Amino acid sequence: MKRPGWDEYYLLIAFAVASRGECTRRRVGAVIVRDQAIIATGYNGAPAGELSCLDGHCPRAFSDVAPGVGYAASGCNVIHAEANALLRAGRERSMGATLYTTCTPCELCRPLVKAAGIIRVVISEGDGYRDMEGL
Repeated sequence: MKRPGWDEYYLLIAFAVASRGECTRRRVGAVIVRDQAIIATGYNGAPAGELSCLDGHCPRAFSDVAPGVGYAASGCNVIHAEANALLRAGRERSMGATLYTTCTPCELCRPLVKAAGIIRVVISEGDGYRDMEGL
């Protein structure tokens, strides 16, 4: 039995976190790790106390808008997994950390990740993973 390396291990946890996602189109998970300790996790979902796609509330779920395009125009209120993890971690704890995520951060999350002080992003890809270039 082969033991997974750290990157595989944290990506497996990100997929477990994604299972809590509230979007009917795509479930995404994120894990922030510093010094081999999990600082925070996040999944995509509605703000606390608000109805989500799983409640039948999201107009985007029933639209034909392409993923990653037209969030505001479709009425989507979901907070992305990366943003949720960053909110839970805070900037002080995120400084120098690694973000593991089940998909590539969008153009809205990328500057948040950089501003939080994350120094490495590892993204699930096919049967493996890759480091995100050009944060």
